Parts: sequence; C-alpha cells; structure tokens
Amino acid sequence: MKHKNHLKRMTAIKEKQDQKIAAATTKRGVSILIGGSGKGKSSSAFGMLARSLGHGHKVAVVQFLKGPMKTGEELFFKEYNNVDWFAMGDGFTWETQDADQDIKSAEKAWKKTQQLLSDDKYQLVILDEITYMFNYRYLTLKPTLEALKNRPKMMNVIMTGRAPKQDLIDAVDTYSLILNEKHAFKDGVEAQAGIEW
Repeated sequence: MKHKNHLKRMTAIKEKQDQKIAAATTKRGVSILIGGSGKGKSSSAFGMLARSLGHGHKVAVVQFLKGPMKTGEELFFKEYNNVDWFAMGDGFTWETQDADQDIKSAEKAWKKTQQLLSDDKYQLVILDEITYMFNYRYLTLKPTLEALKNRPKMMNVIMTGRAPKQDLIDAVDTYSLILNEKHAFKDGVEAQAGIEW
C-alpha cells in the first residue's frame, strides 16, 4: 500500500515536470547572479565551469578582486586549454588601501570583460565578485546591463558577489541567494587553502 501511494505521487510529479520541460522551448544562453553573504558563491560558479568543460565548452573567467594571490580554482582550471583566466584585481580593498589603484584595476577588468561578452567563441563567461565593483562605485552598472543584453545569443554569464544592486537582480534570468547561517571563521577557525581560496 505504501509503495502504491509513492508510485501515484511520483507519477503526478513526473507529469508536471514533463509539462514544464515541454513548455521550455526557447534556446538561448542565460544570465545567472549568485549573491548573498554566505559562503559558496564563487564555488557554485566554478562548479558550473566544470560542467561546461565536461561538455567541451570554451569558458572565460574574470576575477575582479583576486589578483596577486593564487586561488585553488585558478591553479586547477588554468591547466585546461578551454579556459581563459583573468585575475585582474589587486586583492581585497582593505588590503590594498588604494582606491585610485582599485578603480584602475576595475576599469581594466571591465575592458577585458567587454571583449569577452562580445566574443561568440565563449559558451560561458564568469564575472567573479563583480558586484563589489558597483557597491564601491569603481564601475557603473549601466554598461554591464547593456553588455549582458547585447551578448551573443548562446552565451551564458555567471556573476557573483555580495549585495547585488536591484537593477542587476532584475536584469538576470536566475538569481540565487546564499545565506550565512553559520561560518567557522566567526568562531576563530583559520581560513585555509582549498576551502576559502
């Protein structure tokens, strides 16, 4: 009896899912924004990078904050021929203490981003920690919204960072919010390679 009810439920769920799949007929790339104060925004983006590589896609990554320090993801993914990696920041702003230099680095990273977002050889472009550029007023949001709108039809774009502007949330196809319910660092546990970077 228990299994009979399970089968009935699963049959109903499958029917609904099949209807949703049949209704999704538009073929185009998507824009994804991963925000929030929780851990895992960049990690999620790089998980999708791995998926894309598994399908033989050409991928580009622009990191807007990380520059001098080599992250595990950069060390790993730069080994792949299908990945173009640009770590173009100067590090965290509380480390650099130089707003003018941070702005120059952000503008240089944006110039590279514009090139990537207009190049149809890429199936995926990741803009890691780009939201900080708008929050710190290093870049203005409008050119990013225009570049997203005018990118090649089949290009997917993933953006990460805390506190995204509402206009950016409104512009993307998918927005995921990662919350910070609990974090080891707040309990004094030292940040470590392979987990934080």
